[in-house]
Amino acid sequence: MSNIATPHAALYSHRAVALWLFIVAGCVAGLVLLGGLTRLMGAGLSITEWQPVIGIIPPLSLADWEIAFQKYQTIAEYRLVNSDMSLAEFKIIYWWEWAHRLMGRAIGLIFLVPFLWFLWRKHIPARFIAPLCVLFALGGLQGFIGWYMVQSGLEADRINVSQYRLAVHLGLALIIFGMSLWLALRLWHKDKKQGDKLPAHQFYFAFVLLGLIFLQCLAGALVAGLEAGKTYTDWPFMDGQFIPSGLFAMSPLIVNFFENILTVQWQHRIIAYLLFGLAIWHYWQQTRSTSARSAPAESNVASNSAAWLALAICGQAILGIATVMGAQAILGIATVMGAVPLILAVLHQFGALLVLTIAIYHLYRLRIACNIE
Repeated sequence: MSNIATPHAALYSHRAVALWLFIVAGCVAGLVLLGGLTRLMGAGLSITEWQPVIGIIPPLSLADWEIAFQKYQTIAEYRLVNSDMSLAEFKIIYWWEWAHRLMGRAIGLIFLVPFLWFLWRKHIPARFIAPLCVLFALGGLQGFIGWYMVQSGLEADRINVSQYRLAVHLGLALIIFGMSLWLALRLWHKDKKQGDKLPAHQFYFAFVLLGLIFLQCLAGALVAGLEAGKTYTDWPFMDGQFIPSGLFAMSPLIVNFFENILTVQWQHRIIAYLLFGLAIWHYWQQTRSTSARSAPAESNVASNSAAWLALAICGQAILGIATVMGAQAILGIATVMGAVPLILAVLHQFGALLVLTIAIYHLYRLRIACNIE
């Protein structure tokens, strides 16, 4: 009886670990969205110190609030942008940043405590222990990178953070999210090999597609860091041209891709076009391969996830256009192009996470359908 029950017990324990990792991934996604909102609210520099332990306690008295406000008044953002800010207004942006940091600390506990318990109960398969340790280390590194990013905005001549550090901060968060989701999928589903497998090149192409999606997220961080999305609000052209002049105005050439506002927004658009075309082509290839075989269940699932990925990328592209042009312009309610509306910017960030999630799920399904070890 024990031999029969053991596989079921292992499956349940593995799914318990997977459920915990799904929760971790969801929390990280929430933290990314909260971080984006914090930036959009102009609150990212409101706390000028990094205190990993005692920083969890917010100002509790009027004197404490005045001290925190005085520290904020010493930085360039206050002097050049918010010099007329009141203490009540400062409290609003402070709470945004404080909530963002508190959630980051909470995720650390949400990961560590169950991990130690599962480890003690021997619920975690041996091959997953090292990746989970790496995941925890990356979480700790992310806290340091977050402060390293904020520090760049506290320099005497800056009113915002470095777009380079913002991209690194976002990129590491997405890696943590992706690893959590991938490991959760591996633990939740019991891999089954199928006889009539799909061609392995489809898995590798989906992997490249996932990499391109990640690159697009980093390009989006550069756009956000430079506030490039507010500069050119026409589409499908930029300043009346599809390939605008001034793309390589800076020297050396490589700097344009990271610091030239025109080039940064243009490359973000070009990667979006490329992603859309590749996703459609991948779905067509997937459907053709599936229909040419006896259509095993995993092949059908992979084909369906390829369709969802193409649709998600299409929706994200539409959101990106709407974010640049403004809600009124895209809906035809008014002809005046708008600045980046907050709700559309948030939806665009959510869309990026959704595309990344579907891409990871699709890659996992192709791993099974192609019998990739």
